[in-house]
Amino acid sequence: MDIPENITDFLYWIRDRTEKFWSDERAAQKWYYGTKWLPLTEEEIAGIELGYKVKFSPEHREFLKILHAVDRKETVEYEYNEEKFSEECTFFYHWQEDREEILEIITYPYDSMLKDIESAETRWLKSWGPEPGSEEKRKAIFYQWFARVPDLLPLRGIHFMVSSEHLTRNPVLCISGFDMNILGWDMKTYLLGELRDYIGIVDTVFDEEDRMYYPELNREARDIIEKNFQHDETKDIPYLKEVILYYSSGHRDFGLK
Repeated sequence: MDIPENITDFLYWIRDRTEKFWSDERAAQKWYYGTKWLPLTEEEIAGIELGYKVKFSPEHREFLKILHAVDRKETVEYEYNEEKFSEECTFFYHWQEDREEILEIITYPYDSMLKDIESAETRWLKSWGPEPGSEEKRKAIFYQWFARVPDLLPLRGIHFMVSSEHLTRNPVLCISGFDMNILGWDMKTYLLGELRDYIGIVDTVFDEEDRMYYPELNREARDIIEKNFQHDETKDIPYLKEVILYYSSGHRDFGLK
């Protein structure tokens, strides 16, 4: 298997492998059986940017033009109080049809971080200086700081792509208040991890100690991901880097010890 290096070729590779996997008769009882991607045109993307007042990075635009979203919801099954439940969830956000959901989730990083500021165990960054005793002053400092944070555009769930024309890389973050981590320093690494079960990059490996088989990324995918997380001075996320390093033990995300 040769995973394409070029982002456009890679995205078409993702499309072909996922749709082939989803079309297999053995998946007939799964939610994703027969699933297809729903790409956008350049005109549609321009309309979305205007309507939502956002700006997609070049890599994000390629993703939208080739993949974007799928034609059905994901069925998520879970258990609560010994009862089993099933719920339909958005797989990747559909920028044309999921407007209400997107407008809600796009403010989630701000809302969830503000909630941490207001909590009994206040989160406070060193760069903000001494923590004021007044909640109103703490909020004012946070408002001013967050206004400088690069745009965070939703992809799936609480996964957001950092969007800024001033960055050499546009990483994908998982964000829940001040708890955040980097899922990939580019779209390619993110999708390899997020779609791993649908693109044939997982091998079943026998563990001699446990005497059990476990799923494991193949060597090629692991090499790409490991290289993506190696230390590089160009890896920066203005304002959020401090959060990731200080509150989320994110040194590994920046290739640091």
